[in-house]
Amino acid sequence: MVPSFAGFGLGLRKPHYADFLESRIEVDFLEVISENFMVDGGRPRRILRDIRERYPVALHGVSMSIGSADGLDVAYLARLRMLVDEIEPLFVSDHLSWSRIDGFNSHDLLPLPYTKEALDIVCANVDRAQEVLGRAMLVENPSSYIQFEPADMTEWQFLDAVCRRTGCGLLLDINNVFVSAANHRFDPRSYLDGIPHEHVRQVHLAGHSQGAALLVDTHDRPVPASVWELYALVLPRLGPVATMIERDDDIPPLADLLRELETARAIASERLEHAA
Repeated sequence: MVPSFAGFGLGLRKPHYADFLESRIEVDFLEVISENFMVDGGRPRRILRDIRERYPVALHGVSMSIGSADGLDVAYLARLRMLVDEIEPLFVSDHLSWSRIDGFNSHDLLPLPYTKEALDIVCANVDRAQEVLGRAMLVENPSSYIQFEPADMTEWQFLDAVCRRTGCGLLLDINNVFVSAANHRFDPRSYLDGIPHEHVRQVHLAGHSQGAALLVDTHDRPVPASVWELYALVLPRLGPVATMIERDDDIPPLADLLRELETARAIASERLEHAA
């Protein structure tokens, strides 16, 4: 099982490097994109080492491709293990998706069919990653724009099975739940009821945009009321858990993100106090 950590953090992005290096910001942890720092030395690695001296850090990957039928990239795992050993992160996470086949990387988080065959592949890949990394990892629920038919289970049942078979944890992205629920016309509360609450170790909160026909997980807007409402709904079942604001585009001033983080703190304080 992944150790628990209760705190409130932000995704570290380049416009705010100086803020975190030059002054003490009131966050409990920072999350970085693993691949941005999986280099041998150089300025990115020095920056991350300096950040790590000041704050706990979580590593969040976008290229492990745990749904790839041809297995995981051995060289990728080796580079990630080197980063893990150096940084000693709170968590190592990646997405329930695939991006690579026959050596080609699409650099996109592609969806999986929720079948027993796909479950076997994902579990084998997660087991392999955890073996190489020497630790349990977190798997994040994706945002979804298409569904495969037929399916043997729902996405939340699939995630539950992955967590129970491999011992991995769950990174619950609540914005992704809302986006997928709107796109595929299911009740997001059913999703939040069905996940393995005891395996959730981290929560992502983010914003989305309206596309021509579907919601799009753009991470370029403040957390909307719909996502805050789902966060408040599920928190009593999660208990104290690491929560962060995720912003990847149209990056606002740091003060704006810190205000959103204060909203998360206030919701958690109120909901967990009532649940006690």
